[in-house]
This record gives sequence, C-alpha cells and structure tokens, in this order.
Amino acid sequence: MSQSIQSHRKDEHVFLAEKFFAAHATAGFDEVRLLHDPLPETAVGEVAVKPALFDWQWPFFINAMTGGSKQTGQYNQQLATIAAHTGLAMATGSQAVALKEPALAETFHVARTADPDGFLIGNIGANKTPAQAQAAIAMLHADALEIHLNAVQELIMPEGDRDFHWLANLQTLVETSPVPVIVKEVGFGMTKEALAKLAAVNVKYVDVGGRGGTNFAQIEGVRRQSDDYQDLIGFGQSTVESLLEAQGSGLTILATGGVRSPLDVIKALRLGASAVGISGQVLHWLIQEGPAAAEAHIKAWQQQLPALLALLGAADLTALQQVPVVLSPALVSYAQQRHLPLPK
Repeated sequence: MSQSIQSHRKDEHVFLAEKFFAAHATAGFDEVRLLHDPLPETAVGEVAVKPALFDWQWPFFINAMTGGSKQTGQYNQQLATIAAHTGLAMATGSQAVALKEPALAETFHVARTADPDGFLIGNIGANKTPAQAQAAIAMLHADALEIHLNAVQELIMPEGDRDFHWLANLQTLVETSPVPVIVKEVGFGMTKEALAKLAAVNVKYVDVGGRGGTNFAQIEGVRRQSDDYQDLIGFGQSTVESLLEAQGSGLTILATGGVRSPLDVIKALRLGASAVGISGQVLHWLIQEGPAAAEAHIKAWQQQLPALLALLGAADLTALQQVPVVLSPALVSYAQQRHLPLPK
C-alpha cells in the first residue's frame, strides 16, 4: 500500500526535527541562575524527586513526537520500551492521522504493547470531536490526553487549518474526557491571558510548550519550500518566558521546549513546572546513537536529578521552590513589561 500524504508528513517532521536539532537550545534556561550555597546540609540519599502529578515517579517525561508511519511507529515502540525501562511517562505524537486512516493505529498502539503498565498520553488537535478523543484514548489505552494548540504550524502548512475557534470545543473535550486532559502548545509558548482563558473552560493541566526547541515554523517552511512566514521562526515566547507568564495562574503547569540537561529540568521546576517534557533531545539520542544509548542518557539524568537537588539544599521539589534564583536583565524586563510577578 502506498504511503498517504499525511503519513509521509510524519516522516518529514521527524527528519526535519532531527536535521534542525540544536545542542544548545534558546529556550531561556541560560538566563536563569540558581545560586550556590556551599553549605547545603543535605545528602543525595535523602532527596525525593517524586512530583505531585498523576502518581509519576519522575518530574520529567518523554513528550509528544511521533507515530503515523512505519518508521515513526518503530520510534514509538523504541521510546515506549525506554519509558518502560526507566519508569517515565510518555506521550505519542498527534494521532489525527490514525483517526483518518485506521490502518495506522498500530503505529501508536505499539507504545502500549511495549509499555503495558506505563503512563501513556494520547495526542489530538483542539478541533477534534469527543468521539475522536475517545478513539484516540482507546487506541493507546491512554492514561491522559494531550490536546495540542498549533495555530502557527497550521497557518504555515499549505494544507493546514485556517479556523482557530478552539476554546468552546476545548471545554467540551475536557468535560467529556474519561482521563485527564493536558492542553499543550507545540513550541510557541503561552501568555497569562491564554492561561486565564484555558482556566475559564475548566482546563487544569497546561504544557506551556515554549519556543527554543523543535521549531515547527522552520520545519513547515522547509516542507512548504517557501520563505513565506519565515519571520515566524523566532515568534512566540520561550519556555522560560512562558513559565514566567504562568506564575500565579493556579493551573498545574508542565514545561516542554528546548530542555537539554538535568539542570534545565531543575530550572523549569524551580520556575513553577510540576513536570518537564523532553522531545527533541530524546529523538536526537534515539536516531544518532540508538535505543540503548538513549536509555542510558535518560538513566544518567535520573541519577543527576537528586544529586543536583542535594547540591541546592533541597530535599524535595517543594523545597526546591526556596532555592534563590536570579534572572537576567532581559527576563526581568520581560516580566516588568508584562506585569508578571517574579518568582519568589
């Protein structure tokens, strides 16, 4: 059977995401300093890193990337195997292609086969119906559902949607979902105004999905073979700016976008994230070094997280909120212009 346009697009997205992967991301973490106390009065063995989220064991997870073609289905199987071995939660990429082409459902369900007892997160767009949401959940036996917001990506895609009336439908999806719903930006960040609108329609979990990692303006521009909209490559709020926007929102915040190290994870948690998603970095390890090496990298992060918390004098993630933090002048200016409270 020949590959559909939608299925081929999945392969293009992965290829281009890896092509443009940058080891040094621009998500804003280099503008955040955690201050060193030479007397932390802690021990690594005394530190707990369990987040107050979904009974997860770790405060970071493998976020949405792939599925919908033979190759990306293999990646989902490998990523889910890694998740099973490391105890991480995992989200698949958008399942819309499998809702249109049921033969592709196995490229997503393979994640559940590989990780039968793990926490798996489904993924659909904000314009999908409750019935489609139920189908996506059933496809994975998903424990939660990501609903992605991708207006910039859709705008640049010649075949993309042009109607972004999503809020009322989001409320319906949240109210009818049998599992928790995480509303997620795909790499252009959030504002306090957007977060307030989401809270008003009963959204409880938001992944701010900031600029600085995988860039769909860049990816879709190459796919479009056009310079149209290329000014949008630098558009949006960085992950760190988005975390500042989320201060005091009252929502449970997750943070994805340009996370490249365990210290980036710690900084995101210090700025209010309950958990941190990694996507491009894991995909890079998987493609360049293979599944075993990718798993080894993740296990190294798992060893480093409690060590870093101990170094900072934090016995757990709640205590991490008391670690002194200093923001760059640019971030302070951003917060002041946006009338945002600085992290305490």
